[in-house]
Amino acid sequence: MANKRSENYLEKIPVRPAHLKWVTDEDGSVTLLVENRGLMNRIFQLLFFKPKVSRIHLDANGSFVWERIDGERDVAAIGALVEEHFGEAAHPTYERLSKFFQILESYKFVEWK
Repeated sequence: MANKRSENYLEKIPVRPAHLKWVTDEDGSVTLLVENRGLMNRIFQLLFFKPKVSRIHLDANGSFVWERIDGERDVAAIGALVEEHFGEAAHPTYERLSKFFQILESYKFVEWK
């Protein structure tokens, strides 16, 4: 059996990809702007009037976390900030945070340093 180095997920440092644009609304909510590129997307845009840019709206927790991703803080440090800001409403903090980062990673909305 090959030796695998076990990584601690809480020590990973998330980084926002440079190609991904985002805006913050007046109320502090973050919206990710994802450009729909490629041949199939272009066909759907022409035939079915699909948007060139998809808007993904994050909730209060997601917006707070997104704004804390700076390429310096690891997941544990971001989790501590979430607990400090949201208190009991954030629990179970690290389970929710890890699931959030898994979703971001699956859509390539976050990279790891």
